[in-house]
Amino acid sequence: MPMCTEILELLLARLQDELPRALELRRRLHGAPELAHREHRTASAIADALDGEVRRAAGTGVIATTAGTGAAVAVRAELDGLPVHERTDAVYASGNGAMHACGHDVHAAALVAFLRAARTIADRLPAPVMGVFQPSEEAYPSGAQLLVQDGSLSDAVAAIVGVHVQPDLPWGSISVADGTINASCDNVRLVVHGQPAHGAYPHLARDPILAISSIIVALHTLVSRRLDPLHPAVLTVGEIHGGTAENVIPSHATASLTIRTHDPADRRALREMVSEIVESTARAHGCEGRVEVTAGEPALTNDERISHSARELAPAAGFRLAPPFRSCGSDDFSFFGDVAPIAMAFAGLSGGPGFTARPLHHPQFLPPDEAVGMVARAQAVLYLAAAQR
Repeated sequence: MPMCTEILELLLARLQDELPRALELRRRLHGAPELAHREHRTASAIADALDGEVRRAAGTGVIATTAGTGAAVAVRAELDGLPVHERTDAVYASGNGAMHACGHDVHAAALVAFLRAARTIADRLPAPVMGVFQPSEEAYPSGAQLLVQDGSLSDAVAAIVGVHVQPDLPWGSISVADGTINASCDNVRLVVHGQPAHGAYPHLARDPILAISSIIVALHTLVSRRLDPLHPAVLTVGEIHGGTAENVIPSHATASLTIRTHDPADRRALREMVSEIVESTARAHGCEGRVEVTAGEPALTNDERISHSARELAPAAGFRLAPPFRSCGSDDFSFFGDVAPIAMAFAGLSGGPGFTARPLHHPQFLPPDEAVGMVARAQAVLYLAAAQR
């Protein structure tokens, strides 16, 4: 640990020299966000800012590695924005209908600064640093999963770490909890087929609107009545479509929902129970129901040795330790667990300079510029914790 602390102090000093350029990059990225798998200008801006050899992966992804021998510790940041119309008053706000409403601009600019700082002391580092700027964290197909599938990381990486801003944690703190911190995520589409008719003659119809309404109510009992109440899980129906006029019973109706769990057994059980509810409830209404599942990311489980080391190093980087933060949010970072041990930290924004409290994905979510340096410091902590592992 003393040697890690010494290297951390050196990294943090070099980071200070890189921050002005990183802040400029953050504003540039924030003002021109690109959606998943379309991050061409974003990737070029990252490559230009690194001033060194990079390689492309998973379409628009960018990978850069410092000098050194042995397996690298990969540090991940994301490139894509969200289909959200920005409503902040920032002078560098986006006006293109997309938005960095989840902090990806901050994460990417911070990783550029961290990589540039690490390159200046590459001969002192315990392991090479691999900067992984992945596409499509917010959409499918997942950028992380594509990087795993194309073999970009498999043989060259000893561990993979990441840092994500979190508005529910206090400024100046980080949370690096042991075990599962984010949920798995599956997206499900329900289709109910009935028999159309005039609204005045419902007895001649088999009403898919009524059937899907009953299905939705029944689905919301699954988590509360069919799963262990001590296991984190969420089922949310976010979209319903059906019908074209108030006096016409339509031929079909659809709904879309998300399933999120921390326990893999609960994930499998919920998938089966959703199909059971949809098919049997539709049948009870004289209709036919089917389920289409888009499997998403697995639960995100931190390697306990990395998270423990990170908590020990965090105060030396000026961080307070926040209580363990876990949620039913999901992150495709979890796919990297198929390649190497992983760990994700959350860096607090609440009470930060000029930060207006807004949740992730909100059109007014805007981390302050100072968050770039904070995230870069946290990336240094996670890197050294993983290298020590």
